[in-house]
Amino acid sequence: MLIFGLDFTSAPSRRKPITCVRCVLQDTCLTVQECLTFADFAQFEAFLQTPGPWLLACDFPLGLPHILLRNLDWPENWADYAAQVAALDKTAFVELLTRYQAARAAGDKLHLRVTDRLAGACSPMMLYRVPVAKMFFQGVPRLLAVGLSILPLHPTADERLVLEGYPALVARHWLGRRSYKSDERKKQTAEQRAARDLLLQSLYSPQLQQYYGIELVMTSAQYQQFVDDPMGDLLDALLCALQAAWAYTQRAQGYGIPLACDRAEGWIVDPQLYQHDHNAN
Repeated sequence: MLIFGLDFTSAPSRRKPITCVRCVLQDTCLTVQECLTFADFAQFEAFLQTPGPWLLACDFPLGLPHILLRNLDWPENWADYAAQVAALDKTAFVELLTRYQAARAAGDKLHLRVTDRLAGACSPMMLYRVPVAKMFFQGVPRLLAVGLSILPLHPTADERLVLEGYPALVARHWLGRRSYKSDERKKQTAEQRAARDLLLQSLYSPQLQQYYGIELVMTSAQYQQFVDDPMGDLLDALLCALQAAWAYTQRAQGYGIPLACDRAEGWIVDPQLYQHDHNAN
């Protein structure tokens, strides 16, 4: 099975492109083939037309919090509210969320989805610092336009499947809260490089098989490429690919997505969240 992991940005450029790792999954062996970069949205849109079957995990929120949809009186069907977002321009979308947050009490401005709480992720409504709301705005309408099967939000008969990943969840399993990347050159350190190396060593250890049920294969040159990227975009794309590969091994169980999850909000695929949901029930 062709597996992609995607590190997304809401403003792609040559300096910081959308980054994608292409892999092949055979049984439980995930082999890295190549690293792709898209310096603009046109290149990303062309990539989405790659013939299937394939499975892609994206590192941006594919859904919005249910409470936000209700308070805005937006449809709860994902395709309907994604189309509503697509009809807005970026300025209008940002102003909409800014006005909404300004009218809310402190502590009730940035809603979380159920999956965000479990994963320790920030709100899909966040516009600054980590601008995942802008990633949602730029990414989701493009996914909708191609007609992909987006699980669990918008399943279709298409052989190109899209899931939501969260690379920080993979990294924290081995690094805790230790920093391993920065977009700012002055904040890029030797300690972060050592953390990337340690994380990759962990992914090569038996722990990966125990936790994700996956064995990772890459060349020494590819390994070095992941270690040497100070912004961590390549590594984050790889971590998304691991989550996608794990989800594919769970396809008989709904790709690791709980049956009871809120299909308006979506779900981050990872064994930690799946186990938490099963333990809770």
